[in-house]
Amino acid sequence: MRRAMMLCAAVLCLTMTLAPTALAAGADEVEVCYPTAITQSEDGTELRKLYDLGPEDDPTGIPRSDFEQDGFHYTLTDLLRQELPEHDERQHTETVSLQSANKDMASILALLPQEKEFITEDGYMGTLSLQLDTVQVEVSGYGSSTREISATRSYPNLANQDTANIPKTIQDNGRTLTLQTINWQTDNTATLDGYSLGDRFTAVATYTGSATSSYVKGYTVTADYTGTVGKINLDRVRYVAIFEGTPLQPVEEVPAAAAFSWAVLLVPIGMVALVGAVAGAALFIRHRREHEPVEENEV
Repeated sequence: MRRAMMLCAAVLCLTMTLAPTALAAGADEVEVCYPTAITQSEDGTELRKLYDLGPEDDPTGIPRSDFEQDGFHYTLTDLLRQELPEHDERQHTETVSLQSANKDMASILALLPQEKEFITEDGYMGTLSLQLDTVQVEVSGYGSSTREISATRSYPNLANQDTANIPKTIQDNGRTLTLQTINWQTDNTATLDGYSLGDRFTAVATYTGSATSSYVKGYTVTADYTGTVGKINLDRVRYVAIFEGTPLQPVEEVPAAAAFSWAVLLVPIGMVALVGAVAGAALFIRHRREHEPVEENEV
């Protein structure tokens, strides 16, 4: 009973000792990496395992322990790291926008080359071609200008030079003009007391004002360039695990026939030796008894 209790206590202590180690191993467990290719030399003395990993893969998951295969014992001697450049291509359309003073197509095409080199925000680059059917022209903005304008009006056959008879404003092409000056002309003269006096007048009035007009400041031209862009990605890494192979020495087995023959020979010899020993002991005892003096009995 006491021995059983001591055994249980030992098992419990061993379990408590190993539990933290097992938990730590589980927490730090790294995902095992598997090779994408395996190559072996003709004589079997070198074996290489290739692992193509992404940026999210942990290379510590590459197995490094010894192993046996095809009659060789392999041991890791080197772990090489190689960058794997990969060329990636895709179709891309780039829209360009520029300003033009004119809207005629000849002036616009002079601003748009047939091909252009582009680099995208994520590093892809290539030569793109102009797509003529995507060219569009729109007014980018308007401006305004103001100028002075004037007009004249004649008012004939006036009885006197009274400005009250002259309109102070007029309408000219939809614009309102204001009276600026009056030039009087005599249409007819009469003689009074030997003096010539005008009795009919024409007023030539000048009216002024301002006119505001708008104009196009410029044009916005947009067009698409389309083509193939590409770049070299370095997001793949190859690890090469190099193992050195040592031939395994075969274990020499003793033939069963040889082992059996020894047993067959030793058993009879032992039996003969045992019988001989027993017979010799019996003869010795008999010989001793025969040579012992016989004691006479007293009368």
